[in-house]
Amino acid sequence: MRPIQAELLDGGALYREVVLGKLAHARESVWIATANVKAMYVERSGRFVPLLEVLDGLAARGVALRLLHAELPSRPFREEFDRRARLVKGGLELKVCPRVHFKTVLVDGAWAYLGSANLTGAGLGAKGEHARNFELGFVTEDFDVIDRVTAFYESVWSGASCRGCRLREVCPDPILPAGAPRTVKGTPGGVQLGKARRLSRRSAKSSR
Repeated sequence: MRPIQAELLDGGALYREVVLGKLAHARESVWIATANVKAMYVERSGRFVPLLEVLDGLAARGVALRLLHAELPSRPFREEFDRRARLVKGGLELKVCPRVHFKTVLVDGAWAYLGSANLTGAGLGAKGEHARNFELGFVTEDFDVIDRVTAFYESVWSGASCRGCRLREVCPDPILPAGAPRTVKGTPGGVQLGKARRLSRRSAKSSR
């Protein structure tokens, strides 16, 4: 065990620091892990806009965006995603893994949030203090913490544990090496996110 420098945040401070302070100003990359994904609004230039609008702007600047999630995003999120061609074409990469329960936001490989809040309005969005979930998390620039979180994220993203996973038969879209079978017996409709694991128009609409 060793000491690290970190700041503990709760409630609206998570939204202000994680979303407005860091994510919205990323220069190179944003990697997000969350169990749930819902349409989420944030403040921008004096108005409230969907988070996907902010991510679309980042993608336009060449920021690499990843979203690792456990459940199919909500219908409003998917509908907003469908309206943003840049994100649909790969500006925002998505992968699903039903075992993902950790929540993190990694910005530019140099700053990390770890905590309880999902990528939802009541978690990291612009909900009022009396409508938000009770959330806690810490933020840090500690190199060792960031390296370990990045390595853990990459291991899930790459499917390192996919082949031996005991939830393999119920996974909607297993993350497997190139050339491996992509269909899952017993998965109605097989939620497919495309070769690059992106949430496509067809997959979103077929899953409604």
